[in-house]
Amino acid sequence: MTFKTSITAFILLIISGIMSVSAQNEPTLDLDSIDISLLTCSPHEEIYSLYGHSALRYHDLRTGEDVVFNWGLFNFKAPHFVARFVFGLTDYELGTTPLPYFCNYYRKWGSSVTEQKLNLTPEEKKAVIQALNKHLMPENRVYRYNFFYDNCSTRPRDIILKNISGKIEYQLREDFFPTYREMVHECVRNHPWAKFGNDILLGIKADQPTTHEQQEFLPQHLMYDFDHAQIYKNGEYRPLVSGRDMLVPPGVQIIEEDFPLSPIVTFLILLVISVCVLIQEWRRHKTYKYWDALLMLLQGLAGCVLFAMLFSEHPTTSTNLQILLLNPLPLFFIPAILKRKQHTWWWTILLTMIVLFFIGGFFQVYAEGMYILALCLLIRFWSHYKNA
Repeated sequence: MTFKTSITAFILLIISGIMSVSAQNEPTLDLDSIDISLLTCSPHEEIYSLYGHSALRYHDLRTGEDVVFNWGLFNFKAPHFVARFVFGLTDYELGTTPLPYFCNYYRKWGSSVTEQKLNLTPEEKKAVIQALNKHLMPENRVYRYNFFYDNCSTRPRDIILKNISGKIEYQLREDFFPTYREMVHECVRNHPWAKFGNDILLGIKADQPTTHEQQEFLPQHLMYDFDHAQIYKNGEYRPLVSGRDMLVPPGVQIIEEDFPLSPIVTFLILLVISVCVLIQEWRRHKTYKYWDALLMLLQGLAGCVLFAMLFSEHPTTSTNLQILLLNPLPLFFIPAILKRKQHTWWWTILLTMIVLFFIGGFFQVYAEGMYILALCLLIRFWSHYKNA
């Protein structure tokens, strides 16, 4: 849901100081000649753009000034960017860029850009322009990004809704209350490992039904809602959108191959290996401690990530029942397993975690392959139980 980064972002921030709508000039603006529009960009195949993008367009038909207000700027090279993103501490920025540059960027990636001209009164346009100028000030342009609650789609929506004189009424979508996880699945349906990564990190809160407003974190949902929205005031209705144009038609997108094995196939291979190891152990009347240690190492390292997410500011990652299976605890028992210490508590703890994990499956959707991983670990418990 982001625009291009690093050097491009830096250049756009410089341009924003030149192209912003000056508050001092507001009294001289011919508001009837100004169009304010919501721009919706379809996804392309870069991982950061699988969810689409939204922005606002300011177009002065009299002067020709035509700029895009974009809340999707970030610096990928900023110190500790990945760690800050994981813990929900990523800062994004508002900047402006001329419309042709904005459109050319998405044209290059094969994404469409749809414009919805907003049906605003002169007073509402003035209020929106004042709000945009305020947000563009150096002390206001940086904001704490949140994927679900405060992003490039919710920011322009809030600017518009807070400066409309009247009440917005949407056309309700009957029986349409998807969860955050279901909406994310739809966006990454062609990228199984991206889907797996999201499902590993998302917790039980991502499986709750969402409200109409919450669903607008996705640009495509916001565009749909604006198309079907009415402004109610003094007993009269007027459509929120007065017209719709396709500024950039859909183009050809280059789809890069993901890792050749899907998550489910990868875990099935792990299951086959686990069964083969079990058969060999049965034939030789011994247990393979290094196989146990390898599984525990992988389980513990993945668990460190989930444990860290408990402290993330992302609200949908704080309660993740998959931590019953993936947690750092196995790392502390590896030395005992390698030394073949008898009566280790690990196997009792492992069985308890597996049972609780299966019970948790009634309350949370798990990542693809997690049940197979649980079965692999259950096989290890069974092996040691039989040889005890």
